[in-house]
Amino acid sequence: MTNRNVGVIGLGAMGLGVARSLLRAGFRTHACDVRKDALDAFAKEGGVPHATPAALARECEVVAVLVVNADQTERVLFGEGGAAKALAPGSVVIMSVTLPPDFAERLGTRLAERGALMLDAPVSGGAAKAAAGQMTIMASGAADTFAACEDVLAAIATKVYRLGDSPGMGSRVKMINQLLAGVHIAAMAEAMALGIKTGADPKVLYEVISNSAGSSWMFQNRAPHILDGDYTPLSAVNIFVKDLGIVLDSARKLTFPLPLTATAHQMFLATSAHGHGGEDDSAVIKMFAALTDIELPTGTTGKP
Repeated sequence: MTNRNVGVIGLGAMGLGVARSLLRAGFRTHACDVRKDALDAFAKEGGVPHATPAALARECEVVAVLVVNADQTERVLFGEGGAAKALAPGSVVIMSVTLPPDFAERLGTRLAERGALMLDAPVSGGAAKAAAGQMTIMASGAADTFAACEDVLAAIATKVYRLGDSPGMGSRVKMINQLLAGVHIAAMAEAMALGIKTGADPKVLYEVISNSAGSSWMFQNRAPHILDGDYTPLSAVNIFVKDLGIVLDSARKLTFPLPLTATAHQMFLATSAHGHGGEDDSAVIKMFAALTDIELPTGTTGKP
């Protein structure tokens, strides 16, 4: 057991896994989320619930932020009841949101002005890895910031990459990861849709491709969602509308062309426009179902 108080702001698919991993490691784990039912459930597991980020920050030496986007990050840190004003000098904010790199840099500066340290620490691995404490963290920040939260990082991740001595580089590397992840998911959906259109058995197609050179981690991980007809969101379509948008915006500032990313972004955007933005990102295949006469597997849910 440890007497350290660690907070998690955002109990979504990733944040809940992080909070549970911290509890399992013996930290006194505090949590804040807009959903009271999520807080009540976490309290039953031994966590300490808080109604506002500020209330959480007053109690914690280290605060991990795992909300959805830059707007939510701004609100939970600097909005009404935000954490920033309540952080004690020397407190560490582990910023694990996928953010535009320049926004992450500015956050580091703003928190430093209040005496807080920030680790720009986006994560990868999905909900399953978060729940197991086995995430990959792409982090940048000062050496003393890493030292101040080393035990926390060890509890939630098996790989922590130190990418630089100031915020920004962690978000840049995460941006490249999201470029590949989004393009691979879009390619998976396109391939599965074409296979279905040609009359191939989707399950056989999945088995063959999974054991062939055309496979990818995303193909093996996401295609089963399509086979099961289960689009319960683990990572939603709208997440990639946001993340690939970050990639495109950042590349545009560098006058750098990204034709594959742009196409994948339009696929996710079209799927969201068809009303599937809150579904699992594998639902990007529904764009093809809307444009063609393919019939998607229904699996056990009975829903395509």
